[in-house]
Amino acid sequence: MPRTTPAASDDSAPGFSFPAVGGKKITAAFDGGRLTSDGGVLLLAQAERAMGICRRLAACIADPRDPTRVTHRLDDILRARVFAITCGYEDADDLDALRDDPGFRLALGKLPGSGAGLASQPTMSRWENAPTTRELARMMAAMIGVYCASYPVPPAAVTLDIDDTCDVVHGYQQLSFWNGHHGERCFLPIHVYDTATGRPVAMLLRTGKTPSGAEGAGHIRRLVRHIRQHWPDTHITIRGDGHYGRPEIMAFCEAAGVDYVFGLPTNAALRADPIIVAVADACAVKRAQRQCPVLRHYTETRYGAKSWKGQRASSPGSKPARWAWTSAMSSPR
Repeated sequence: MPRTTPAASDDSAPGFSFPAVGGKKITAAFDGGRLTSDGGVLLLAQAERAMGICRRLAACIADPRDPTRVTHRLDDILRARVFAITCGYEDADDLDALRDDPGFRLALGKLPGSGAGLASQPTMSRWENAPTTRELARMMAAMIGVYCASYPVPPAAVTLDIDDTCDVVHGYQQLSFWNGHHGERCFLPIHVYDTATGRPVAMLLRTGKTPSGAEGAGHIRRLVRHIRQHWPDTHITIRGDGHYGRPEIMAFCEAAGVDYVFGLPTNAALRADPIIVAVADACAVKRAQRQCPVLRHYTETRYGAKSWKGQRASSPGSKPARWAWTSAMSSPR
C-alpha cells in the first residue's frame, strides 16, 4: 500500500511514495500550485525572440486599434498563436483554455495569475482574417529576411526546394477546394526550404488547386527578388516537382539567371526518343549481365511541346525512366 502523507492544505491532494530506486526516495505530490504541461514553450519563446520572427511579422500588418485601449499587442497575439501551434494546439479555440496557462503566460512575459490573460479565440480569429494580400506578401518577404539573416555571410550558391503540401480541411472553409490528385478537400500551401540546411525560406497559404504556370512563376519571381535584395551575388538553383516544370516558370528562371531542376511527366514522345531508347536498352542489358537489382543510368535529350517556342534539356535517370527538366549545363548526373 502506498504511504500517504497529510495534505498541506485543503487545496492540495494527498501525496504518496513509490518504491525507492537506486537508494533514492520517490514521492508524488500534487501541491505544486499552478502547473503546465508545456514547459518547452519557454524554449520556443527564447528562440523566437532571438530571431524576432513575430516582431517582424507584426510590423507587416496595419493595426487600426486605438493604442490607448489596446490590451494585447499585435506581436503578442502572433506569439500566442505561433506558440500554441508549435505545441500542438492547432485550433484558435484552444487559446480559450491556454490563455491562463502558466507556461504560455511566462512565454509572453506575463506572470501567472496576474493581470489579463492571453488573447482569446475571437481575437485570434479576427486577426487571422485581417491581413490583406499585400500584407501577406510583406509577411512572406519578412520570413525570407529571417532566412537570409541566419547566414553569417552570403553563400556563394544555394539550392531551394519548392513544393506544395496537402493541408486537409474538415468542412468547406473559405478558399478550400477539392484536389483530384490528393483526393481531398484541402488548402495547398507552397513551402520553400534550403536544401543544404533544411531551413524554411518561405511559406504561402493558398487555395487547394494546383498552381498554374503563371501563378508559380509569380511566386518564384517574388522569391528570387527578395533573396537578391539580401544576397545580390548568390547563385540560386530551384528544384521542384513536375507541375513546376511549366514553360512560364522555366522562361523566368532562364531570363533571371536562375538554374532549375523540375520533374517532367513522361509521355509517348519521350519514351520513343531514339537517344533514350538506346540508353534504356543498354542499361537493361548491363543490369542483366551484372545481375544488379538496381542500376541507374543518366543521359540527356532535348524536348519541347509544339506550343513552346523552343526545346529544353530533359534528363531521364534509372528504369523505369524518371524525367527532369534542367538548365544545368554539366553532366546529367
